[in-house]
Amino acid sequence: MSRLPVMSNKRVLTTSSENTQDFVPAQKRIRKDAEPIKPQAAATVIGGKRPPVAAARPHISKPVRPAGAATVAIAPSRGALRPSVASAAVKGINVKQTTTGTKAGGGGTRRAPWDLKGKVSDMEEKISNYQTKVKSVHQENELLKGSVAQSRMKTAEMEKELERQRSQISEYEVELQALLGVREELEKVSSDKGTLEKELSNLEGKYKVMETLRDTQETELQTLKMKLSVQESALARLQMTLRDTEEEVRTLKDTVSQQKDELHVGEMERRRLHNTIQELKGNIRVFCRVRPLVGGGLSKHIQLSAADEKSLTLAKTEESHTGKGGDTQKNYNFSFDRVFGPGAAQKEVFEEISLLVQSALDGYNVCCFAYGQTGSGKTYTMEGDEFDETRGVIPRAVQQVFRAAQKLGDQGWEFTFTASFVEIYNETLRDLLYTGKADKRPEHEIRKSNNNELTVTNLTYQKVYCEDQVLGLIALANQNRSTAQTAQNDRSSRSHSVFKLDIEGVNGGRDVKCKSSLCLVDLAGSERMLKSQSQGERFKEMTAINGSLSNLGIVITALANKESYVPYRNSKLTYLLQGCLGGNSKTLMFVNIAPEPDSFGETLNSLRFASKVNDCVIGTASVNRK
Repeated sequence: MSRLPVMSNKRVLTTSSENTQDFVPAQKRIRKDAEPIKPQAAATVIGGKRPPVAAARPHISKPVRPAGAATVAIAPSRGALRPSVASAAVKGINVKQTTTGTKAGGGGTRRAPWDLKGKVSDMEEKISNYQTKVKSVHQENELLKGSVAQSRMKTAEMEKELERQRSQISEYEVELQALLGVREELEKVSSDKGTLEKELSNLEGKYKVMETLRDTQETELQTLKMKLSVQESALARLQMTLRDTEEEVRTLKDTVSQQKDELHVGEMERRRLHNTIQELKGNIRVFCRVRPLVGGGLSKHIQLSAADEKSLTLAKTEESHTGKGGDTQKNYNFSFDRVFGPGAAQKEVFEEISLLVQSALDGYNVCCFAYGQTGSGKTYTMEGDEFDETRGVIPRAVQQVFRAAQKLGDQGWEFTFTASFVEIYNETLRDLLYTGKADKRPEHEIRKSNNNELTVTNLTYQKVYCEDQVLGLIALANQNRSTAQTAQNDRSSRSHSVFKLDIEGVNGGRDVKCKSSLCLVDLAGSERMLKSQSQGERFKEMTAINGSLSNLGIVITALANKESYVPYRNSKLTYLLQGCLGGNSKTLMFVNIAPEPDSFGETLNSLRFASKVNDCVIGTASVNRK
């Protein structure tokens, strides 16, 4: 709300006609100030709006009034010009025209100084004009006073309005401050709105995806409902079938229980019959195996019967002592439980003793050992090579024991196995499974427990759980075993090795226990000094080997003759094998012979020793059952 501007113009007024001397200067001043004065219009702005501009007034040329009179020019109100102002303007125009006419009437020259009458008439005319002007000015002044009073009233009203506007402005300012806070909140809300709009957009996208998923799931649900109805009907049928099956299962369980009983009875009967068959074959049996020639071909002095697999003939051509007759041929005939020729495979050899190995799981002690001269193939028969086709008796026996134990596990049997590997070198016991330092090897002795079981002190007894673990122990023992080169064999075994697998079986459901041992022995080869040409340490080893084998022959002879005293303690070998030779054991002996003609003497001695063992009766073995 703006204030109304006030303009003041001073005008010179003459109130007396006596001072005529002053008129002349006044005229001069009027002539000098002939330039019209433009009245300034006052503008009033109410409520922020400016009134329309009035019509332009014509320029008015007014004389300058004497000092002392003041006139306040007020701008006209809205609408047309006031009459007083308009009449004043008209009169001003007349005055100007009169002045101009006077000059023109005088011919544009001044009166003569002597023409006082003319001057008086001029002055009267001027006075008349001035009086007219004074009246018009007085009228205008009155109008202006009224206008001033109105303006003052308006000013008062406007001041009141201004105060009201100021108070309202203060209220607006307060509201503005509040609105500024609201604006900040609005900006924050706008920001939140943008975020929410983005989230809404994301949610709308997710919602569309969820709608699609829902439609898919509804379709799947309908499909599942249909399947469920089908499954419910199928379930009802299956429940009926289940009840029938449960009844059958109960019947089958009874049958299975009965069959288990029958199976157990059958297993025990099988063991009894198996043992009877083994007893009929003899508790100590002898197999003979002929090694093939190194260069191939057949030996002429060894004759095998094609129709009989149990006989062997050793032929020798001798010269006539008298010289009168020709050379004569002397034959030595031998008969064993089985004779294997040079072409016999490892698998074929093991099949003949597999039933004997089975007896070890049935609770019987089983011993199998190889005997023969150096280079006759004892180690090959007992251990063989690393390939499956050439594996020997020991790895094949271990494989059979673990596989049979696994099958018996289905009948409630649980087995534990303990392996040991001992070497007899120069009548000294050595642990082949020892992995410590060589200079700290412990000493070993053979001890007999209270129940007449033989044990070796400080020997490594290793628990084994699978076939591969046992084969690893056998490989370790072969590395530690004493071997050397002789004239008859590049890698001759210079000691006797004894692999023993202790077996303990428990059938908890039947409350049956059994304990047995599987003993597999690879004896060192017998040799003659002239052929082996052993000297020094080799000669000492040969003497110990031959001595232990001789003591083995003495023990076999004592058993065959049923002597009251059997000298088992004469050597560590016979003492360690006491349980296998004369005790509760099933024993098998492999006699290995070399096919070379120059080995005829050693072959004959080996076959004679094997025949003596084959004729030996050591009694009937009994099962170790608790």
